[in-house]
Amino acid sequence: MAPSDPTLRRIVAAAGAAVERLRGRSPRALGGVLLVLVLLAAAAAWYFRPWLHPLVWTLYTNPVVAVALVVGLAVGVLANRRVPGLGPQAGLAVVLLLAVAGTGLTGLLAGQQLGTATMAAATDTTTLAETDAEMPRVVPRSVAGRYASNTLNFPQYRIAGGDVTVYNGTPYWSYALAPDGAYNHFTKRQHGTVLVDMTEQNAEVETVVGDLEQGIGPAFYNNYRFGLLKRGEYLVDYADPFMVVHEGDQYIAVPYTTPEFHWLPIPYTTPEWGGVALVSPNGSVADLTPAEARDHPVLSEQKLYPFELARERVAATRYRNGILNTFTSHEDEIEVAPVPGEGNDQPFLTFTDEGPEYVVAVEPYGEAQGLKEIWTVDGRTGEYGRFTPNESLFGARKATDYVRQAARTTDWNRFTPAEPIPVVVDGRLYWEVRVVPDDSSGIAYIAFVDARSSDVSEVVTSEGVRAFLEGEAMPDDGDGDTDGRSPTFVVQRVAPNGTVVETLEVYGDETIRVVRGNATNTTNATGR
Repeated sequence: MAPSDPTLRRIVAAAGAAVERLRGRSPRALGGVLLVLVLLAAAAAWYFRPWLHPLVWTLYTNPVVAVALVVGLAVGVLANRRVPGLGPQAGLAVVLLLAVAGTGLTGLLAGQQLGTATMAAATDTTTLAETDAEMPRVVPRSVAGRYASNTLNFPQYRIAGGDVTVYNGTPYWSYALAPDGAYNHFTKRQHGTVLVDMTEQNAEVETVVGDLEQGIGPAFYNNYRFGLLKRGEYLVDYADPFMVVHEGDQYIAVPYTTPEFHWLPIPYTTPEWGGVALVSPNGSVADLTPAEARDHPVLSEQKLYPFELARERVAATRYRNGILNTFTSHEDEIEVAPVPGEGNDQPFLTFTDEGPEYVVAVEPYGEAQGLKEIWTVDGRTGEYGRFTPNESLFGARKATDYVRQAARTTDWNRFTPAEPIPVVVDGRLYWEVRVVPDDSSGIAYIAFVDARSSDVSEVVTSEGVRAFLEGEAMPDDGDGDTDGRSPTFVVQRVAPNGTVVETLEVYGDETIRVVRGNATNTTNATGR
């Protein structure tokens, strides 16, 4: 049956014509044609090598697969000599068996090696760095994404990504203005950067406009990753990108890891921090070592260490007592605490008096929810620290339970506690928990849970958060004289798109007056 699509018919016809022209030619001529085709295929593979990166990277970082291929080929040849036709099946079976079994074993070996190296490199500490009250982490990621979308006024673009950046000394959630829709995906570039102030509870959004030659979101010929794998390092694992705005120019920073090879008892690799790739607005790529990245003026305030590597190394410390222990007695085994937070998980980036720092809270393996350790990773140097409390402290998951218990009038069918972050105030550990609506349209309030006593302190404004972090246990969280009291009502003025525009606190001896047109209704404040 002839193909119905006209283009496909032309392709088939062209192929048939090519076959007819090859008929009757000498083997030498055919060899020349094949050589040309091979060269064309090699050139295409070289140009589109970014698309081959996942396969190349998998083979490169899993040398046991190459061993399986060699052994499988040898077995196939020997089997075929004994029983003709048996070789391919026998060789394939051996390759699959060795590849699957070897990959599982090397995964355990890599985890043990990475965990042992992390434990050896970490500095044990009895204190944690004080949280910087001027750079509080107020807005969770889900709310920041909602703020960025609600204030977007570019019909051909959407927000993409979502990571922390520092802009003019203030931490922001950063998003790329990526083309929206199939047509725009192929015809437009990244149009700018959307910045959401992380330190302000209400929507404080700033947009930096300007097309990037190689950006986040467009088709491959305008995409940063395609260009990065062509002009930057190839045999590396690039982490998620984040936007950096410096002196009005937009850059894309991409931390990456490189493999470290281990050959015994069988070949395997473990990841290590390789550096940071910096993509300029004109598409040029600067490949920076960790030391060069720290000295680069564009990256002077930014976190540089790969997020995924921090989590992987801390999680690998579960093998501190060996692989067998994780299958048997689980002695001193840990696990990274699972925490609520839509689209976000540990480690959390916090800003301390010593600079940007990843924090990872770990719990004992199993059903226990106490705090086993807090791991810190310097966001610029990659130095690891381990804080082991000398007393019983509540963990991240339990902190959210205490928030629910303390706010008995909150409708937990409509609200959820999100992203419990460890903060340190006057040497005391608290869990900072944001309570947000299920649609992430804003922040209802913020609770600080004392990790030692489980006492819950609630604040409802950014000023209240700063006051708490500055050491005021019962901060004045309003405009009037509240004597440290908690508000009875929290009234939010919400825009039509769901963005919280303004927050008002009402106390027990005050009333709420709602005016609509000529009608006035006065209601006593008696509950949240």
